[in-house]
Amino acid sequence: MVGGGAREHAICEAVKKSRDVELFSVMHNRNPGILKLAKKAKIAKETEIDKVVEFALENGIDLAIIGPEAPLEAGLTDALIERGIKVSSPTRNAARIETSKEWMRKLMEKYRIPGIVKYGVFDEIEDARDFIDLLNGEVAVKPIGLTGGKGVRVYGDHFSSAEEAVRYAKEVIEKKIGGFPKVLIEEKMIGEEFTLQAFSDGKNIYPMPAVQDHKRLLPGDKGPNTGGMGSYSCEDGLLPFLKKSDYEEGCFILQKVIEALNKEGCPFIGTIYGQFMLTAEGVKVIEINSRFGDPEAMNVLPLLKSDFMEICLSMAEGNLSEKKIDFDEKATVCKYVVPEGYGTKSMENVPIEVNEKEISKAGALLYYASVNLKNGKVYTTKSRSLAIVGIGENVYEAERICEKGLEYVRGDHIFIRHDIGTRELIERKVKRMKTLRG
Repeated sequence: MVGGGAREHAICEAVKKSRDVELFSVMHNRNPGILKLAKKAKIAKETEIDKVVEFALENGIDLAIIGPEAPLEAGLTDALIERGIKVSSPTRNAARIETSKEWMRKLMEKYRIPGIVKYGVFDEIEDARDFIDLLNGEVAVKPIGLTGGKGVRVYGDHFSSAEEAVRYAKEVIEKKIGGFPKVLIEEKMIGEEFTLQAFSDGKNIYPMPAVQDHKRLLPGDKGPNTGGMGSYSCEDGLLPFLKKSDYEEGCFILQKVIEALNKEGCPFIGTIYGQFMLTAEGVKVIEINSRFGDPEAMNVLPLLKSDFMEICLSMAEGNLSEKKIDFDEKATVCKYVVPEGYGTKSMENVPIEVNEKEISKAGALLYYASVNLKNGKVYTTKSRSLAIVGIGENVYEAERICEKGLEYVRGDHIFIRHDIGTRELIERKVKRMKTLRG
């Protein structure tokens, strides 16, 4: 397992639950949850390809799972495959579906995949200005490459005029935010976001329950974008505002993306996920990602009834269609505990008290994220600290269990967005979609 966040902790739990397997880990931090599960762990940057490959060879690894996107972009999958190790994560070329938003949009355009939006890619600010003016300033401004989910700014949320959009576009180009001296400008989509994750063997997909993530830092979906403050899923695999036909539309788009990647000579192996916007006109693509979502992995993996290791091997070997995959028909709510100042300037190296026994007695699940274990104590880093997940017969029961678990996480400088999964927030989203759809 490569990666040291809560997503990777959830993947490790799924691995250990599925069969008698020896788990080895490479991560840049000392994640307490993964350290407990792993037979052996190496502390190293996940993008240090040579070190990761050397560790894999030394320990006779049969199968690798790569959690975060950065090592995928660096070509870790390719390097492991070259040394004869199976990998249930995409190659560098296949991962371009996430690592280059420009490439993703052009692929969708080339293969006429539904869900595309009006967009333009610019390296000259005056051309960007013309396009922004054409859309009356109602745009999303995006760096081309990876920014950890924090680089996108949208009209009405982060700026309120065309001139502000131009200023940020200029900043993206000049500072090479996302790694490229370019900017992607898209029409602003209006609706509700949802995440659809799927297993892929390069030819077929097997979709998982839909999840709604909450990127904004503050209650009521306000404040700066983050990597995700929490998420929820429902017992029927849909969402309160999502019809079965909307879900199927998302599945169709993901299947077409998989087919397009195959035609491009870079079949996609592993978990793919679509970040979609449900609009009045139907489902549109915000972005496609080349791994499990974080926090969305924590909503679906605890519900997986099938053998996760068998699924991973089937993806790597290209025979996923032979597997029967089942999920529990239950709802989940996940809420992140983050360091004070997260989203602007996090308070680092601050201790957090985590009562694992009481969290478990409350019926909740605990997933450690970007923290460090030092002398038996858990300390914050700049990023998210840990996630608590409640599972219930419906989303409101799951939310209550999640909140009960959160009572046993304490710290002087932590923050939690408590409104995720609450009746008030969900009903507001349902009402909004009803209004949008007439």
